[in-house]
Amino acid sequence: MRKQLITLCALLTATVCLAQPKSRIVEDGGTGPYKAVMTEVDGLAEHTVFRPQDLSAFNAQKPLPVLVWGNGACANSPWEHMNFLNEIASHGYLVLATGIIPMTDEWYQGPMSRAEQQIESIDWAIAQNADPQSPYYQKIDVKNLCVAGMSCGGLQTLFNCADPRIKALMICNSGLFKMENAGQAVGGMPMPPKEKLAEIHTPIIYILGGKEDIAYENGMDDFRRISHVPAYAANYPVGHGGTYREAHGGEFTVVALAWLNWQLKNDQQAAAMFRGANPALAQRDKWTLEKNGKAE
Repeated sequence: MRKQLITLCALLTATVCLAQPKSRIVEDGGTGPYKAVMTEVDGLAEHTVFRPQDLSAFNAQKPLPVLVWGNGACANSPWEHMNFLNEIASHGYLVLATGIIPMTDEWYQGPMSRAEQQIESIDWAIAQNADPQSPYYQKIDVKNLCVAGMSCGGLQTLFNCADPRIKALMICNSGLFKMENAGQAVGGMPMPPKEKLAEIHTPIIYILGGKEDIAYENGMDDFRRISHVPAYAANYPVGHGGTYREAHGGEFTVVALAWLNWQLKNDQQAAAMFRGANPALAQRDKWTLEKNGKAE
């Protein structure tokens, strides 16, 4: 009997351990003022959360703005972007990435993600902020939310662009396909027509990898078609892969974080990266910046 009890206790302990959400510290938590953690959360399947490890610094007066992220290659895991997303979280953001948590650095192999997962992230954030039982209760700035993504994730973002809860958009190494090159798309990608751009209701930035980026023509064509909201196109000549896997996400993090700080935190120093006749980004080595007529 004693042996059976010991076995039963061991099984129960194993079950409890298996039920614990997985988490991982990426790059020592990032370089921002709030060391970050990458984690699963209960009630949000097929998503990964990047957030400050210590949430006590945030409250209704100082809530966390939200970045909702879709991955390249329609991967259902943010394995390729975790350095980039973790670094953003360390600067005081709640990052909700599509897909299962990457507990190793290995290439993701599995089912494709869905555009609807971004909407699930938004719904979850709003519900958590309103739930007194949640550790995120009144700690999420649900009025300052950016939806973004890389490559296929950028297409997913544009698919969801009409959602009225979105405050800003960030399209990375991506752009809607034209009829002439739609055959280059990978099966399973969302394929909105160019008319979808008319549904954008927020400022938008395209962060592209220069002319070597396979998405350059699509992204720049989008940018040139957008005239009803402020639009920006930033290019850094590294090709389609960007700098996401470099230490702390590399140069793309610098620009993405400036965009988020301006759009979601009204940081005027960050705004100087993009605003005016002589924006700071245009002075940064190898970067170019274009703006449409609505941009500041």
